[in-house]
Amino acid sequence: MNTFRIFAISGSLRSGSSNHNILKYLGSLLPANVAYTIYDELALIPPFDPGLDNETPPTSVAALRHLLTNADAVIICTPEYAFGVPGQLKNMLDWLVSSSSLVDKPVSLITASSSGQYAHPSLLLTLGALSANLVEGASLLIPFIRAKMDIEGNITDDDTIKSLKSVINNLLKTLKLATY
Repeated sequence: MNTFRIFAISGSLRSGSSNHNILKYLGSLLPANVAYTIYDELALIPPFDPGLDNETPPTSVAALRHLLTNADAVIICTPEYAFGVPGQLKNMLDWLVSSSSLVDKPVSLITASSSGQYAHPSLLLTLGALSANLVEGASLLIPFIRAKMDIEGNITDDDTIKSLKSVINNLLKTLKLATY
């Protein structure tokens, strides 16, 4: 049985955030032959500096690019901050422009926030500029996320659970994995 690697990135730096909890939930839906990693080093990515974007970029950037290159698919789950993309997530994506880390890579984008209506389309544009393969049916905007979770971070809204299962199923189909 082949092992597939899915690399998940939260746009929130807070470990107990709604976005981290969604990524944990998605990980629980995956078949045994999927190695699933939630990236926890976003805060270590330095501010983007084109002068440092060369054959030897900062160590944390080189490590991130390596992880992305070796992943079979990527899931990004992010909040919206001040009607935009969280700064650290956008900064990370800027470091990927000159690399081929996301070129043709199947990507799922979930924006879970109070609103999300501005960050979500902005991120879709950015991921398109990076030539990511935005998987049809694997993009989701979840407004009012806190009202759809309990205090432990469990998703309690049936429609949200159904939508997240659909997202992961569509991503798995892209990898030619059986879905449930």
